[in-house]
Amino acid sequence: QIQLAESGGGLVQAGGSLRLSCAASGRAFSNLAMGWFRQAPGKERDFVARISRSGGDKFYSDSMEGRFTISRDNAKKTVSLQMNSLKPEDTAVYYCAATQRWGMEANDYDYWGQGTQVTVSS
Repeated sequence: QIQLAESGGGLVQAGGSLRLSCAASGRAFSNLAMGWFRQAPGKERDFVARISRSGGDKFYSDSMEGRFTISRDNAKKTVSLQMNSLKPEDTAVYYCAATQRWGMEANDYDYWGQGTQVTVSS
């Protein structure tokens, strides 16, 4: 079992950048693929990005490709999401998640943080 805790959210102007971090506790981190999801009020929880256990395989939602970068540091048990060129439509609560499988659906993930708010103003 692991626990996840996101940080780094906040208010940013359109075109700006934020770096989200997710700290994990537990020994199994390096055996888990990690993902980022986001959810705006009244909307479904959407896939953002995922990264393999070793960090060698990354995949992004089309709307984030080229703007967002996912990375991980297994020694420090962290996963990050660098977000550049932010748009108002990126406003959402962002969640990190872990899975023993490989997928891009929220249901594929076994562990979740409580989320961090990202607000992008016009």
